[in-house]
Amino acid sequence: MKNKLAKLKYLPNNFEIIENGDHVICAVSGKKIKLEKLNYWNVELQEAYFSYLEASKKVTNS
Repeated sequence: MKNKLAKLKYLPNNFEIIENGDHVICAVSGKKIKLEKLNYWNVELQEAYFSYLEASKKVTNS
């Protein structure tokens, strides 16, 4: 499953894998995020963020 985009459902403290893959894309920067490195997401918007920097940019831009 190398280099395959995963489809996830973001939950408050975890995520559920809907379609297998090894990464998702940051909603702010467009960077690839390996699932094992995924730490930041928004449950309401169902978006992933590469780091706290992108997550905070999303909050301030909303």
